[in-house]
Amino acid sequence: MTARRRLIVACSLLLVVAIIAVSGYRIIGGPSVSLLDAIYTTVVTLSGVEVYEEILHSSHNSTLRVFNIFVVLIGVGFAVYVFSELTAFLVEGELRHLFRRARMKRQIGHLKEHFIVCGVGETGRHVVEELQRVGTPYVVVEMSDSAVGRVRDDGGDGYAGMLYVVGDATDEGVLLEAGLDRAKGLISTLPSDKDNLVITVVARQKNAAIRIVSRCTDLSYSPRMLKVGANATVSPNHIGGLRLASEVLRPNVVSFLDLMLQEKSRTLRIEEIDLGAASGWINRTIDELDLSARYNLLLLAMKPTSDLNSLPMFNPPGSTLLPQDAVLILLGDMEDLRRARSDARS
Repeated sequence: MTARRRLIVACSLLLVVAIIAVSGYRIIGGPSVSLLDAIYTTVVTLSGVEVYEEILHSSHNSTLRVFNIFVVLIGVGFAVYVFSELTAFLVEGELRHLFRRARMKRQIGHLKEHFIVCGVGETGRHVVEELQRVGTPYVVVEMSDSAVGRVRDDGGDGYAGMLYVVGDATDEGVLLEAGLDRAKGLISTLPSDKDNLVITVVARQKNAAIRIVSRCTDLSYSPRMLKVGANATVSPNHIGGLRLASEVLRPNVVSFLDLMLQEKSRTLRIEEIDLGAASGWINRTIDELDLSARYNLLLLAMKPTSDLNSLPMFNPPGSTLLPQDAVLILLGDMEDLRRARSDARS
């Protein structure tokens, strides 16, 4: 039992004793004892200050004396228990934890266009690590407070401000607390495909525009997840097999990608920039943008926004005009990519 729960139980028991004491003083003390007199007597008795004789004289009332003994022995014992649990509550940091949770709840309430990561197990912790490195706002949903604590401890100071909600990710209320209705994307990494399926259904019902990517251990679940609203599924076993083959067939390419993801001094990534309707880059040629000189970025491909499954135009020529629904796929440092994305949207 946590210190907070123990404190609640202790206070509840003390309140019950106080109610019994007030009622007993009024009944046994007779009509001359007012409610205020009974409350005052109860408070001073439970606090250990025996001044009840000033109000309730028990010298000629043996029943009242016996009742006083009961209140002192039982009530003071509970009062000491409450004070000890209150001390433990403060020492163990529960109060500080409550303040931190309240502050975190306010911060989550202000988030928009963020990502929700359901589960920070063996897969989810790597998702969080990548989102953290590229500076993308996110909220973790995890059943275990200790699991979140391990991720924060392993991540160091950079994870001190990590936002999270403790609860069952298959619960609609928990997802809404994480800002599901305002989120840009959701990544479900729970070990159970059934749980990931439920999360997909709930998320799609509450946010029609959100992009949902779900872990899928059993490939037979993939069509079901896609049917109920997932935009994509990822099989760790499938990806692991492709990685093993790539290590044999193209080791230098794999080494390059690994270094790109693991390099600490720079954050090189292959990113996408979606040109909105108001972008100043629309109807300009690739040569005019001069992405290499202005942003130190390498344009790898271009494709339309409307069709994620269409084949991109690889290495488009410099004379290519950028249409309104274009998505540019670029390689470069995240700082340069953010600068280019900002300019593209202006």
